[in-house]
Amino acid sequence: MINRIRTIRKDKGMTLAELAEACVPPTTAQTVGRLETGMRNLSLKWMERIGAALGVDPEMLVRGEDREHPQIVAALQATGPEALASPRDALPPTALGGEGALVVLQVDYPHGEYRPGDQLWLRQLPPEDTARAINRDVLVPRKAGRFAFGRLIDRRENLVGILPPGHGEKQQVIDNPPWIAVAEMLVRRL
Repeated sequence: MINRIRTIRKDKGMTLAELAEACVPPTTAQTVGRLETGMRNLSLKWMERIGAALGVDPEMLVRGEDREHPQIVAALQATGPEALASPRDALPPTALGGEGALVVLQVDYPHGEYRPGDQLWLRQLPPEDTARAINRDVLVPRKAGRFAFGRLIDRRENLVGILPPGHGEKQQVIDNPPWIAVAEMLVRRL
């Protein structure tokens, strides 16, 4: 089993000390650090305490190596969407039904209605099933591990037209993308 305490803690922007203080009863940063690294046994009681302090189900703290989770694959930067050095597990706020793999676009720089810290959950569609994505926000893979993000405004044979969310940006045309991921859910911290 893989312990995911550190990943979840960092995704929530908490330090070891903050997480330790949020536990009921409070514990030490050193104890949390030992639980994260596996130097201390992560018992069910600790899973419940840490899970409650992080605001997640205790089951989220561990997972099997062969279990698939939605991945954060790109981050929306000032220059546009950029692939992460290595994809990482996203924290699912809820189980989304439907067919097709889920991917997540993390927003690091404001674009249109999207703010830093937002996560946009998208469902991958095969190219032949993109009619329902017209006039919706999509993430489209491009060559060399890059992405295009914006409103899908046109689809003609193998070409798709994407209008980026920023003001004054030009339409991008992508030839024969292997998939298109349509936005299904915006996760925004309040």
